[in-house]
Amino acid sequence: MKLRETLCNISYGMYIVCSRNGSGTDTRCNGQIVNTVVQVSAEPPSLAVSIHKRNLTHEYLMASRVMTVTVLNKDATLAFMGPWGFKSGRDVDKFRGVRTLMGRTGVPVVLDYGISYFEAEIVGTMDAFTHTIFLARIVEAEPIAPGEPLTYLCYHELKKGKTPMNAATFIRAETPVATAPPQPAPVHSAAGAAPLKETTAMKKYTCKLCGYVYDPAQGDPDNGVKPGTAFEQVPDTWVCPICGADKTEFEPES
Repeated sequence: MKLRETLCNISYGMYIVCSRNGSGTDTRCNGQIVNTVVQVSAEPPSLAVSIHKRNLTHEYLMASRVMTVTVLNKDATLAFMGPWGFKSGRDVDKFRGVRTLMGRTGVPVVLDYGISYFEAEIVGTMDAFTHTIFLARIVEAEPIAPGEPLTYLCYHELKKGKTPMNAATFIRAETPVATAPPQPAPVHSAAGAAPLKETTAMKKYTCKLCGYVYDPAQGDPDNGVKPGTAFEQVPDTWVCPICGADKTEFEPES
């Protein structure tokens, strides 16, 4: 069954969904990247959002029954989206350094890289195995800035973004059958000449935390690393553009 290839044909957008843990002086807020947001009715206007049950945002949605949804611009960078998708609000403050607007529901709206936002009140839930589907009535909707929405296809194919394990669209890839690597052909030199040196291609490196692959041929221009830069030459201050891990969390591809 070609499940992976078939499901990849379904279209999605990219959004940041935020909520709060209740009300009072100790109210805390959290948010995450979501690609499963869809309008499900016009009268009244409503949305359905799918959130993994282990996520902190899920806990807050269940507690407060309100949410905000920011529609992301196609110019949103991996560095900006990474913490929202690959870090937990239990460990980091995702709102630090991010422009927000406090909505009428008491939940912050993320403005950075946003083209519009919705505020909604949850009116029902549905169990969806590892996830909960939240049905929410829209109570506010406003534009933020002109732009074109970021699609899931653009996120993967142009930005080379990865899918977090708790995402509704995460599918484990089949483990490839191990095969012996091809042996390089022997290098010969003309009689009396110095032996020719074998050249080795620069290796790709994979982030152990989020799966991002650093490709020397592409570099990371958004963060000052030019194409053609070997991983060993990347500054030690550079971090994974998706999850923020440092270079020590990368390993070479075999």
